[in-house]
Amino acid sequence: MSAIAAGTDAAVTPAARPRTGRGIVRAVLGNRKALVGAIMLAIFVLAAVVPQLFTPVADANNGQFELMLPPSAEHLLGTTAFGQDIWAQLVWSTRQSLLIAVIAGALASVLSIIVGVSAAYLGGIGDDLLSLLTDVFLVIPAFPLIIVIAAYAGGGNLIVVIGVLVVTGWSYGARQLRAQAMSLRNRDFLEAARVRGERRSYVIIFEILPTMISLIAANFLGAALYALLTSAGLQFIGLGDPSSLSWGTMLHWAQSNEALQTGQQWWVIAPGLCIALLGAAFALLNYAFDEISNPALRPVRRRRAR
Repeated sequence: MSAIAAGTDAAVTPAARPRTGRGIVRAVLGNRKALVGAIMLAIFVLAAVVPQLFTPVADANNGQFELMLPPSAEHLLGTTAFGQDIWAQLVWSTRQSLLIAVIAGALASVLSIIVGVSAAYLGGIGDDLLSLLTDVFLVIPAFPLIIVIAAYAGGGNLIVVIGVLVVTGWSYGARQLRAQAMSLRNRDFLEAARVRGERRSYVIIFEILPTMISLIAANFLGAALYALLTSAGLQFIGLGDPSSLSWGTMLHWAQSNEALQTGQQWWVIAPGLCIALLGAAFALLNYAFDEISNPALRPVRRRRAR
């Protein structure tokens, strides 16, 4: 996200604006990073929506098999110390992990847009107050604050976890969106809207935001990545719902039962690898949107000698 510098004219030129959803799809398909990230994300989404396609086990939390079985054709990654199929748990855990990342990322992005763009357009005291609020959240150590809030608010509640991630994850995006909106504030098309007598809400929603779609998308992907990693960390240290199915919870129980020391390595490796791969999918799409929105960041392709 940081590659989209504030005030970069290339990010707001008509040629760089993805005017339609079809234009964004075409740009993603034409970018290798975006294409790889989109394919990886599509696989995780499919596993979250229809996990039955990947595993016949309907209740992955039920210890219905022999304990600590090694990987085999029947149990691809073996079983846990509770008799649970690790592969089935991995597949069914995709739903909650992805849900937390998407919902928290989307809400944090909405909050970033409200604070950042409003601060830039309003100016004056409004800008000073909103910028001060953003700076306060930027300098506060995030993870210790998350642990404290989650512990006192009841970290086992999924809504509490998402709320904590939103509260602590919006400030960086707000700073970026404010800087970009500041570079647009005195553009001709905004002056024309003011002359027409358009309301501030209309100018922000229909004039400013459409020129920042790529940056907003990159901000959402960065916030989703932050939510994914942070929620897994919270669940790993025991601040999530221990009975829920998620990758962080799998790591928590694997650590509690000394999986690495008792020959259950896949109980640890599999969820950690999935977190890394989903994070890589978000990161690849994020970098791709940077390149799509800013031509200066696109790699130079050498022409073939004839």
